[in-house]
Amino acid sequence: MDFALKVATYVIGTEKCGDLHVYVQGDLSQQDKRAVFLTVHDLGCNHLSFYEFVNHPSMIDIRDRSIFIHVDVPGHEENGEALPDSFQFPTLQTLGEDLVSVLNFLHVKYVICLGEGAGANVCARFGLAHPTRVVGMILINCTGSAASVMESFKNKFVNWKGNNLISQSAEDYLLFHKFGNQIMSDNQKDKERVMAEFQARIRSSINSKNLKLYVNAFLTRNDLPLKNSTTDILLITGVLNSTASVVEKLHKEMPDKNKATLLKIERAGDVLLDAPAKVAQAILLFCKGLGWLTSVTMPGIDRQRTLSQSSQDESPLGSNKGRRLSRGMSMEEYDKPNIRRLSITQTGLPLPNKN
Repeated sequence: MDFALKVATYVIGTEKCGDLHVYVQGDLSQQDKRAVFLTVHDLGCNHLSFYEFVNHPSMIDIRDRSIFIHVDVPGHEENGEALPDSFQFPTLQTLGEDLVSVLNFLHVKYVICLGEGAGANVCARFGLAHPTRVVGMILINCTGSAASVMESFKNKFVNWKGNNLISQSAEDYLLFHKFGNQIMSDNQKDKERVMAEFQARIRSSINSKNLKLYVNAFLTRNDLPLKNSTTDILLITGVLNSTASVVEKLHKEMPDKNKATLLKIERAGDVLLDAPAKVAQAILLFCKGLGWLTSVTMPGIDRQRTLSQSSQDESPLGSNKGRRLSRGMSMEEYDKPNIRRLSITQTGLPLPNKN
């Protein structure tokens, strides 16, 4: 079977987060030649949300030259058992810090973080805690501030029906968090089907007690000091998403706009479902700016132009100058990150030594 499609499952023990279910999509033995992504999912989801996105047709070229490490937060594996009452669910900060255990277990040197919603917040905290293990962060619908008074007020009225049932008010909260103003839009194709599928998943596949614990961790988060990051960051949001204005504010607060780029996608609430091709294009351009995936071409752009011109000429998302493909260089060798570029990207932060 193609390694890009094959998924290896691991249960990895951590110091503060218990056992994490981790799913590796791709061949880890090729990590020196491929981009390695670490994904963390949003509320009401698990690793399948990113697995399905990675297998979308617009992501195939990226997928085939990359490795994806999908992490489920505690208790969010498919049809998982309720976490014991004695288990203390970690804060988003603790989750972010403890993700390094996953990289250490898998012997992965450094990654590009890819997170959505609450998972984006976790990824950002990982990047801040372990900057030498991260070469870039792609944060979708990331909130940088602590939960607002209104968020906390609304949560007090979300009625959770015990460990195995989810109420209508809890569903409504998760639907608005996931889809935002798309719920009220009449222009969204397949809106009812997509929302029904999401509701079915949170009712059956993800344990309700564990889901509540993740929601509570998100709603009791503290401020995210993303402005202290020295890593290249791509912020993505949908104009219809409930976090759109918050993401825009987060970008405005970033002191170095050369390292932080904002992409707002029109007519989208859940960008992974509504605009996967645009997200894939943004990911590719961002990675090219980091010196990764340089042999992957963009649809409609001449291959030679892509290889010879800088990514900055094509888009504000990257500033890496392309390398020409020499006759003696394979595609995999060409896709190897330009370490010189990475060292410039992470000013003052040495990359892990290669063994």
